[in-house]
Amino acid sequence: MKKFTKQEALDYHSSGKPGKIEVIPTKPNSTQYDLSLAYSPGVAEPCREIEKNPDDVYKYTAAGNLVAVVSNGTAVLGIGDIGALASKPVMEGKGLLFKTFADVDVFDIEISEKDPDKLVEIVKAIAPTFGGINLEDIKAPECFHIEQRLKKELKIPVMHDDQHGTAIISGAGLLNALDIGGKKIDKIKVVANGAGASGTACLRIYKALGVKPQNIIMCDSKGVIRKDRKNLTDSKKEFATDRDIHTLEDAMKGADMFLGLSVGNVLTKDMVKSMANNPIIFAMANPDPEITWEEAHEVRGDIIMATGRSDYPNQVNNVLGFPFIFRGALDVRATDINEAMKLAAVKALADLAKKSVPEEVNQAYEVKGLTFGKEYIIPKPNDPRLITEVAPAVAKAAMDSGVARIPIEDWDAYKTELKRRVGLENKLVKQVYERAKQDPKRVVISQADNYQVIRAAIMAKEQKIAEPILVGNTIKIKEIAKEYHLELDGIQLIDTACQAEEERRVYFAKELFAMRQRKGISYNAAYRLMTNCDYYGAMMLETGQADAFITGQKNKYGESLQPVLEVIGAREGLNRVAAMYILLTKAGPLFLADVAVNRQPSAETLSEIAVLAAEEIQRLGFTPKIAMLSYSNFGSVSGGSPSRVKEAVGILHKNYPDLIVDGEMQANFALNPELLKSRYPFSKVIGHHINTLIFPNLSAGNIAYKLISGVSDSELIGPILLGTRKPAHVLQLESDINEIVRMISVAVVDAQCFMRGKKHNMI
Repeated sequence: MKKFTKQEALDYHSSGKPGKIEVIPTKPNSTQYDLSLAYSPGVAEPCREIEKNPDDVYKYTAAGNLVAVVSNGTAVLGIGDIGALASKPVMEGKGLLFKTFADVDVFDIEISEKDPDKLVEIVKAIAPTFGGINLEDIKAPECFHIEQRLKKELKIPVMHDDQHGTAIISGAGLLNALDIGGKKIDKIKVVANGAGASGTACLRIYKALGVKPQNIIMCDSKGVIRKDRKNLTDSKKEFATDRDIHTLEDAMKGADMFLGLSVGNVLTKDMVKSMANNPIIFAMANPDPEITWEEAHEVRGDIIMATGRSDYPNQVNNVLGFPFIFRGALDVRATDINEAMKLAAVKALADLAKKSVPEEVNQAYEVKGLTFGKEYIIPKPNDPRLITEVAPAVAKAAMDSGVARIPIEDWDAYKTELKRRVGLENKLVKQVYERAKQDPKRVVISQADNYQVIRAAIMAKEQKIAEPILVGNTIKIKEIAKEYHLELDGIQLIDTACQAEEERRVYFAKELFAMRQRKGISYNAAYRLMTNCDYYGAMMLETGQADAFITGQKNKYGESLQPVLEVIGAREGLNRVAAMYILLTKAGPLFLADVAVNRQPSAETLSEIAVLAAEEIQRLGFTPKIAMLSYSNFGSVSGGSPSRVKEAVGILHKNYPDLIVDGEMQANFALNPELLKSRYPFSKVIGHHINTLIFPNLSAGNIAYKLISGVSDSELIGPILLGTRKPAHVLQLESDINEIVRMISVAVVDAQCFMRGKKHNMI
């Protein structure tokens, strides 16, 4: 896992707008007419309809997609009873996961009340606001009482994720572990250490899956929970035994499974040795498991093991469950999350782990050919199929068990809608990161003596995206690293002005002079340029001492671009380079070119820009679908830039007949396929979702991307330099850390393609 400092964690939560979630309007609100509809007097109409028919609340409000994440902060994971207020960052984080993985909206509700009955009454009172209730970080045994009452007294889905999330994920792991180990669930002996909410819920779902109650031993901090112990809670009585077993050590002898939801390092090697053949060990205490992966495997080679940690195989991670369980429940307007729905989620997860793993999952975890087996019994959290496997299974179980209020009739359409909901806004970034990790390259970054570049380089190194080389004032770089407690281990630092670089300065100067001696440069001028970090970094790329080059953090774009053009230059056969931004939207990435280089491109240059953009888009794993923009639609205006764009389209149709491209067209038609089809049904892009916009000149492109970035929360990647002879990119002035890391990953992917033989080059 990537390391972070305390300050970085605090900065993450406090930078920009404090917190991690916000509420945004979903309806027009810019005019007095809009406001009169949104509020008084127009709002009265839906109010009257809901009064007549309460179910219309789902038609006229956001309740159907809104979940309350409710906590009193009495059992915050890894921290304990910290109170309602201090638990808010965790609950916001839960909201972020709900939205990111399943497009479920969340209000986090922190309640300063420890009395379980009073807490129930508070939640019941606010329940009309929501379509579902997710209880979180409430201590046992109160959590059992609270959940049971709310499930009984409310007619919306209620689930305490600390109980059932872990139970569902580990239940899927158990089914698959038994399959691999060749054991029957009704025959296995289970020892559980930890009698809290999660441990109790896990054993209950294991019983529902087929584990015999008489084959379960539950332990707590006092040892085996026996029927003769006094003052047992109801949940402990459920699993109390009268067998003559008193200690965890005794219980482990001959056990088929160990379930740990307790504290670290309580399971010894000798206990593991005493288990039955092909033992199953789920050591899920965090951050330190009951026994480490290494220690367990030192003594047994036949173990099938899972933990709560992401740095070992088989992580039991609740994010595999709760977003998709609530998604399915909300989509059929379920009145409950019942046992049938939970078991459906268990089986859907278990089945998914047996299916062929998408390559993007392999790439994310830096493995090849991840397949069902001892080290893969549970799906990975970044598996894109989770939402289309788990949510429909839960929804169908709700329908079959009679708690669904609306049916789903077309399951294929439903799965398509689920994919649309989560969108592709993070897919491109993840995909590029994963490809970069497959084969990291040496990326030299100049203008590096500032915090943003240094931190981005460290992140790229830690995430194994690249091997960064920082060029700048090394004294300043080290001072910044010391000030912010940053580790520079494994990152090469180069100061172009230091004596140690003299030999390389001379070599680079000679090479640059040879390249540009007929373009007005002398050897002495070339030598002087070698103290400039941009020229030096470009020469490292040119001479093969780096695989990609990035600059631009401290200087204006044109100043940083000049060394790239003079040293690297355009690819053979091209007249110019270009630049492209990627706008990350919920509907998918939108590629914008040219946005930074060519002021008034000719028709030939416009066609080159389109092709260069298409090449890069293909390298990033997408199919380019291009609109050539203008203020004219298909000849409605003659002369000027519309004619140049029209001519460029003609060149593209002639020379690249397989390219999905058309124009000239206005931006609103490009982004509205129904409007385009209704007015211009002859267009070659009808039936395609446009994802690439080519602007008629630099003013249009530059203004467009800056307007978008200024008035929306959509993230931008870029500008990505297109058409250079070797992989080189120029950042926008004062790019932030994430922007730099993304650019590093793009540069690595470009370098990979370049070194494989310039794949996807059309020109």
